[in-house]
Amino acid sequence: MIRASDRLLRVPELTALFWVVKLLTTGVGETASDFLVKTLDPVPVVLAAAVVFVACFLVQFTARRYVPWRYWLFVSMVAVFGTMVADVTHIVIGVPYLVSTTAFAAALVVVFVLWRRVEGTISVHSITTGRRELFYWATVLATFALGTALGDLTATTFRLGYLGSGIVFAVLFAIPGVAYRLHLPATAAFWWAYVLTRPLGASFADWLAVDRARGGLALGTPVISGIGAVLIVVGIAWMQVRYRRSAPALRASVAES
Repeated sequence: MIRASDRLLRVPELTALFWVVKLLTTGVGETASDFLVKTLDPVPVVLAAAVVFVACFLVQFTARRYVPWRYWLFVSMVAVFGTMVADVTHIVIGVPYLVSTTAFAAALVVVFVLWRRVEGTISVHSITTGRRELFYWATVLATFALGTALGDLTATTFRLGYLGSGIVFAVLFAIPGVAYRLHLPATAAFWWAYVLTRPLGASFADWLAVDRARGGLALGTPVISGIGAVLIVVGIAWMQVRYRRSAPALRASVAES
């Protein structure tokens, strides 16, 4: 049965497939950004990515409700652009990872505080208005920038390597699932896990892609980006099929209200 609160929901329900595709977007965002920024001139690349980012946002925001391909198109672009923002902060401007991690963490806290103060909740189950969706996407962008800097911080500055960092983040990612069953509030559990998807996915993607001198398997960023993109498309296609199958029931539910 479709609940009234679901009719205008602008973000997807939290399923296993949601987390799988989310992790894939973080990995592809990392490797695609690395390939583009390090192969081409980073300044025009970031500017072009910013234009595409805005275009994808408009595609998502004008939908006014959750549509799988629109939502995940923007998430994928957030992954790429958010990674570029964090990478350029370090590579071009020269900000140390510890400083950028701290700054992005502070920015995330500020967004959470403002969102909570203005809307009274930061639950993803309440994203039914344009203003709440704007807070949601501001949070998502901050988590990607933070996760990028955090993953690089542990892998390089703390010298855990990409595989070591991935294992650490995998353990940290599993904790909120266990804590939720021990009565951790659902909203806190979700955002804890969501923040960690970025360094988790990116660490393993880097481990697969980078050369052996840097502790990776040397498969290359184009290969990992391509494989990840194909898997993301398959996942989105499946979500879109399920969405279309449920559309008649959704329209009937809205018509009855």
